[in-house]
Amino acid sequence: MTTMQPTILKLDISGLPVGWITWQTAAVLYSRERVRWEAGDTRFTFTGGVRGDGLRSSVSISSIIAVPDKSGRYMKRAPPPLTNRALFQRDGVCLYCGERYPASKLTMDHVIPKSRGGETSWTNAATACKPCNTAKNDRLLSETSMSLLAVPFVPDPAAYLLLIASGRRITACQQSWLESFAAKGKKLS
Repeated sequence: MTTMQPTILKLDISGLPVGWITWQTAAVLYSRERVRWEAGDTRFTFTGGVRGDGLRSSVSISSIIAVPDKSGRYMKRAPPPLTNRALFQRDGVCLYCGERYPASKLTMDHVIPKSRGGETSWTNAATACKPCNTAKNDRLLSETSMSLLAVPFVPDPAAYLLLIASGRRITACQQSWLESFAAKGKKLS
């Protein structure tokens, strides 16, 4: 049986979400004294080998850590990467028929088709089931009887981190931290 390893939420020094890191990366940040402050009420303790004094080594890591680096500033300027997984999480359903499908039955539809000059971007991408995508083909919505159920949007960095958290061991305090930015529409730039 495989146990999921905890994932640590990394923040910049001001508390803005930067990304997910492994507990091993967090341990390195602790050992290099790069962690400036911690948040959340969940800690993970890991034991290692035997030290020179005969005692087992251990490290205790908070589920949310803040480090002084510029990666948070970078994320504020650039839109998060667009992947099928993140897109399907953003939309939750086919944006044409409103039905919920497993990811294997979904596709990324370009609202303005690439053949018509449309770009692959968050604001031009919609989750579509295979039958709806086939029905729309390479036409504009105005050329079909179809319409979007929601307007495609660019998720802010906190919302993006929530989208990609699926399948990770995320704690309640990590989710709450990210939701405090995403749900209130706080500007991260």
